[in-house]
This record gives sequence, C-alpha cells and structure tokens, in this order.
Amino acid sequence: MWQKLQQVWGTKDIRNKILYVLGMLVVFRLVAHIPIPGVNLENLRQFLSGNQVFGLLDIFSGGTMSNFSIVMLGVGPYITSSIIFQLLTMIVPKLEEMSKEGESGQQKINMYTRFLTVPLAFLQSYAMIKLLNSSGLPIITNLSFFRLVTIMMTITAGTMFLMWIGELISEQKVGNGISLLIFAGIASGLPSGLRTLLINYDPSQFFTFVLFAAVAVLTVVGVVFINEGQRNIPVTYAKQVVGNRMQGGNSTHLPLRVNMSGVIPIIFAIALLSFPSLIAQFFAQSKSAWLANFATHTISLFQNQLFYGGLYFLLVFGFTYFYTAVIFHPQKMAENLQKQGGFIPGIRPGTETEKYLGQTMNRINLTGAMFLGIIAILPLAVQYFMGTQSLAIGGTSLLIVVSVAIETAKQIDAQITMHAYDTI
Repeated sequence: MWQKLQQVWGTKDIRNKILYVLGMLVVFRLVAHIPIPGVNLENLRQFLSGNQVFGLLDIFSGGTMSNFSIVMLGVGPYITSSIIFQLLTMIVPKLEEMSKEGESGQQKINMYTRFLTVPLAFLQSYAMIKLLNSSGLPIITNLSFFRLVTIMMTITAGTMFLMWIGELISEQKVGNGISLLIFAGIASGLPSGLRTLLINYDPSQFFTFVLFAAVAVLTVVGVVFINEGQRNIPVTYAKQVVGNRMQGGNSTHLPLRVNMSGVIPIIFAIALLSFPSLIAQFFAQSKSAWLANFATHTISLFQNQLFYGGLYFLLVFGFTYFYTAVIFHPQKMAENLQKQGGFIPGIRPGTETEKYLGQTMNRINLTGAMFLGIIAILPLAVQYFMGTQSLAIGGTSLLIVVSVAIETAKQIDAQITMHAYDTI
C-alpha cells in the first residue's frame, strides 16, 4: 500500500488531480457550514433528531440540513433528475436513440438532466421549508413571501453549485464526483457520530455494540467481495494472414463483474425511499381528513422497519438489474468481438454470442443483486431482531463509503497504469 501511495505522490499529474479533488471537497465542506440567516438551529436539530426520515437525509447531506446551509438539499435533486431520465431512456424512443449516439447523445441527456434539476431543487426547497415550519417548532422566523422566494432561490443555487463541483471532480477521472460528494458528507459526520456514541455509551448494551461492529466488518468484507468478484469468459481470436505475416490466434478472456452498477443502486434506492415520506409529511397537516389520514398512514408505514427493509431490498435488487441493463450491451460486445475476429469457444459469433453473454450476465447479476440487497438491509435486520433503535443507519452509510472508496481506488490505479504506459 505504501508503495502505491508513493507512486501516486511521485506522479505529478495524478498528484495534482487528487489535490484538486481534495480542494473541491474542502470547498464543499466550507459551503456546508454557511447557514441561511433567520433560522432557529436548535429547534431545527431537535426536529431532525426526532424524525427518522429527515435524520437520514441529514446524514447523507453531511449535516447541511441541520445547519440549514445554502446547500441543504445536497445533490438529491440531481440524483432524482438522473433517475427520471434513466427511466425515460428505457421507455421514450427518442431518448433511447439519443443515448445510442455515443458521447454527443450522452451530453444532450446530461444537459436535460441539469435543466430538470433546477425546478426539482426549487420545488423540494419549498416543500422542505413548509414541512419544517409545520413541525410545531418555530424554525424559520419572519417568513414573508419575498423571504421565502429568496431562500428557495439560494438553496436551488447551492444545489447547482454542488452539481457543478461534482462534474469538475468527475473530469479529473479519479472518482465519480457525485459519489465523492456523498462520501465526503457521510465521512464528515463520522467523528461527531462516534463522539455521541461514546458519550451515550451504556455498559448494558455491550453485546449490541459488539454485534453491530461485527455487522460493520461483515459489510466491508461483503462489499469488497462483490466489487472484486468477476467471471472471465474465454475468448479466442482467429488467425489472419496480413501480407506475409500470420496474426491472431491468441486466447484471452472477457471479464464480467458481479456488480457492474457499483454503489448507484444504493443511492437510487435511498432517494426513492425518502421521497414518499417526504411528500406524505407535507400533507399530514392537510385540512382534508382523508388526505391527512392517508399521509399519516404512509409515514407510519415507512417507519415500520419490516416494510422499510423489505422495500429497501427490492429497490436495491431491482436497480442493480436496471442499471446493469443500462451500461451493459451484449449486442455491441458481440458485434465488436465479431469485427475483431474473436469468438467464444463453442458459441457461434453474432446472435448466439449475444444471447450467451446476456444469459450469463443475468445469472451473475442475480448473485450480485442478492448479495448487495442483503448487505444493504443487514444492519436493519440486526436492529429489528435486537429491538434497538441505535446504529440503524450506519450500515447504509458504511456501504456507500466502502463502495465509493473501492471505485475511487480503482480509477486512481488505472491512472497510474496509463501513466506507466505513457512513459515507456
């Protein structure tokens, strides 16, 4: 490990990229502590501590919500916009054709995603302000129409600023910018979380803490196992005569990863799980009796750990398949192999190869989706059977932190390899 760190630090280009990314993350954490004036932070933190949904959102935003900072929504609206467009790409023919145009089509979809982020952030900021003011605690004082619009525009601008920082980080090719922002938000809350844990430590719960520590270690091992697992499909290239020379005839393999989607299914699942409760709390104080009762029932349903854990597992499982289908194209792989004179032993080139790759990926993906879903709900399952409300969210946070760290380490390692080839 130390040798790898020396290689990273000794390569000027990679070192500058990493320092640039760290600088952007520092800017994010500085902005996260710039509060909007006129907010009673004590009442806000008291409300967040007693609300599981908002407490979860506060953890993933790195405490920006408890500070009521100008980036209190984090990158949530951008993630929601990305989910919407990835779903639309599967059902709208025009967007599907655009996604097949390569880099130019992807740039257009990214542009539409940014455009949709603005109204989503504006609406979410309005819903958040109204929900906080309807909590019964005086959180935002002197909320006139002009002040409401000003706060909404400020929060929207903060979300777009974080989106821009995330894209700048992604351009350095040492990690996904949005994932690293979420990583930084979660990691920044770990010291305060450990401090609170030590202050409130009860010797009678020693066995519970040991069990959660074992679950944390098991989660780390499971995530590493899933992310590193792959199946190698043997590929043989036919011999070709070029001029007076014989080329080809060598054998290699095509690696199919067990978890191609990385941490994206977890982020998508959390974004969708928090959405119904967020909307329901907005209508909980409605004057219409049936609407208020429906909203209250929705909130209580999502606070049920058994229902929440089951839905969480299904969403992670489904998004793993969905995102793999978006990024894995067996037809293109079969065409490329055929053009290059490659074939899988025992499988005919073309359509048969496409079917074989698709079926193989589905079987591999089943294992990856099952493992990822189980690891995601493992801390919730321990919490349910132990009957404790502490350390419930740590597993999901740990899952994202470990997955992002592995993904970033791989991209840095790829940068080192490319630099080594360039110097030869």
